[in-house]
Amino acid sequence: MQVFKFGGASVRDATAIHNIKNIISTYDTKKLLVVVSAIGKTTNALEAILHAYFNKMGNSFTLLRELKSQHDAIVAALIADTAHPVYNALNNKFVELEWLLEEEPIESYDYLYDQIVGVGEYLSTIIVSHYLNYCGIHNQWIDARDLIRTDNNYREGHVDIRYSEQLTQALLPNILCEKIVITQGFIGGTSENYITTLGREGSDYSAAIFSNLLNADRMTVWKDVPGVMNADPRIFDFAILLRVLSYHEAIEMTYYGASVIHPKTIKPLQNKKIPLYVRSFVNPNVEGTIIHEVNITDFPPIVVLKKNQVLASIATTNYSFMNEKNLTTIYHIFTQHKTRINTSQQSAMTFSVCFDKDNMKLNPLLDELKKHFDVKINEAVELITIRHYTKEMINRLLLNRTLLLEQKSRYTVQFVLK
Repeated sequence: MQVFKFGGASVRDATAIHNIKNIISTYDTKKLLVVVSAIGKTTNALEAILHAYFNKMGNSFTLLRELKSQHDAIVAALIADTAHPVYNALNNKFVELEWLLEEEPIESYDYLYDQIVGVGEYLSTIIVSHYLNYCGIHNQWIDARDLIRTDNNYREGHVDIRYSEQLTQALLPNILCEKIVITQGFIGGTSENYITTLGREGSDYSAAIFSNLLNADRMTVWKDVPGVMNADPRIFDFAILLRVLSYHEAIEMTYYGASVIHPKTIKPLQNKKIPLYVRSFVNPNVEGTIIHEVNITDFPPIVVLKKNQVLASIATTNYSFMNEKNLTTIYHIFTQHKTRINTSQQSAMTFSVCFDKDNMKLNPLLDELKKHFDVKINEAVELITIRHYTKEMINRLLLNRTLLLEQKSRYTVQFVLK
């Protein structure tokens, strides 16, 4: 039993989807579940549609038509027969979005986010499923809402693993004995059958959940890079492939923001000792990276860069200490605004934190903090994390940069830079 996950880049156009067909065709067409992300930049496009709709900007339908044209063009390049059912299936999903956009945006932003942005994975899986069947690779399309049950915490749904396992085991094993299953990443469903999303870029996490629920022998994430690198090769010329990683090191990397794997991916796999392979869909014959239960301590410096950060200095207003009570208040505010602190540093009266900038969350978060504290911020800063740091690597990355904050431990150092 295997689980494959294909990300947005691997389904970005008709050529890429044809490549997925070639990869899948080399594997046993039974006992294979395939999780697919939204096509290319579809998630970004749906976020723009949501923004226009929620703020009543008047161009949401125009943006939706543009997105539909992009998907129609991909289908036309794959299946020329316009009478094929894929066209009707795809059109129905866009009609559902149109119906939603015709209503006044009275629901919460987070709820609307999931109902609109979560549709991207339906669009991609409809296309991939129909195309594979068209090519003779028999598969069944499954709605992830029927299997991955979450609470109503929109944009960051918490998965009910036990109930999801019951639903999955009741439906999938018999199907998987006969054909491939195609389903969506990134999304789950509430008890009322509303879409919930599992966190941005959460399709890896979806695949890991399915791997856990199905007791898979292995999970493979297909990427546009050779495997897990010690740095982003698009930014750093010293990036090299890491052939083997332990679950522990992979968790550390993703915790600090390494984008090659979603942070929540490792735990469901480690719990059942399921190995994770990260391989290139561009060169599928390349070995890639394996993440499993192994004891490795000799690593090169591993560099994670997070851009578009906010550095906030949060100070007490009456010369009182930054004590446990004040810290509890700060963490509660960040939790309420669903904002994760990426690094922090405490002094006598100040608590400095660095976090991702989210335009929808930033001002409400700061307004709440300012009710209790004095707050100063630096925007457009970068956070660099180095695991297994060396003096040479630190000097290289700090060259000609303004250092705003430094946090160092035995194995990890973090710098906030301007």
